[in-house]
Amino acid sequence: MGLFVTTFESVAVLLGIGVLGFWIIKRRVLPGDILGFLSPLALDIALPCLIFANIVKNFSPGEFPGWWQLPLWCFFFMAVACALTFLTAFIAARDVRREFSISMFYQNAIFFPIAIIAGMHGDESPYMVFLFLFTIFYPAFFFSTYHFFFQTKGNRTLDWRKIIHPVLLVTLGAIIIRLAGVHDYIPGFIVSAISMVGGMTVPLIMLILGGNIYLDFQKKGALRMAEMIKFVVIKNIVFPLVFLGILLLLRPAYPVALLLLLESAIPPVTAVPLVTERCGGNRAVVNQFLLASFLFSLISVSVMVSLFSMFFSSP
Repeated sequence: MGLFVTTFESVAVLLGIGVLGFWIIKRRVLPGDILGFLSPLALDIALPCLIFANIVKNFSPGEFPGWWQLPLWCFFFMAVACALTFLTAFIAARDVRREFSISMFYQNAIFFPIAIIAGMHGDESPYMVFLFLFTIFYPAFFFSTYHFFFQTKGNRTLDWRKIIHPVLLVTLGAIIIRLAGVHDYIPGFIVSAISMVGGMTVPLIMLILGGNIYLDFQKKGALRMAEMIKFVVIKNIVFPLVFLGILLLLRPAYPVALLLLLESAIPPVTAVPLVTERCGGNRAVVNQFLLASFLFSLISVSVMVSLFSMFFSSP
């Protein structure tokens, strides 16, 4: 019960910040167009700072020799998620099947797990480092593959600035610093300053999400309740239950098992509406999927983490 409450509170904090972002834009405390300026601050500056500080301070290769396998486990996760997406997409109405599939496939791989891991194991936990190693190639994977869900012309040009992302470069740099053993030569005040900037990451992202939801729902179109229910059942319930079954068969190390479970249980990545619109898809229905999954995750993620804890215990 304690773990359920901890996870519930972690997700509730995220949703609460999102509601604040919704309110800020709705009440015009800040103009809606400021969200476009905040996104680079969160993704290109704050997130790399958060990753760098955590790896430099908390990464100990000797304590988890299999750390280098974590990106491989991420690709394993994506392969299984791809299969599940393909097998379940047919239940969606034909006119929203592409939007249903892209929202199903790409999970909020970094920000939701950050909050949950911090609630379960603390902000300075090595599990935070494991998350960043697990997702090191995820942004590049997302930006180089999302267009496959749409067949419209002119959307297959790769943006190398999105693929060779600051997150990738900073993660690799921080790993090299730790492996070379030169992290002790970095002045403590610099690491502290970087860590403080990194602390803005999750609040900024959730504020941006809440604001974007308000802007998008002003032109939301018809509410697709049946499709939203289908989506939530598959994304929030079926996905994590399938992965829990896989974990019981494979029995990987606890850090790997925890990450796989969390990645399977969380809502879609917040960039899906934007790339859907860019490819000529229906952004409004993707936002409906996103919002429904986020709201239901308050209960579903807590339940799935509690089920996970019945079979896997932290060392």
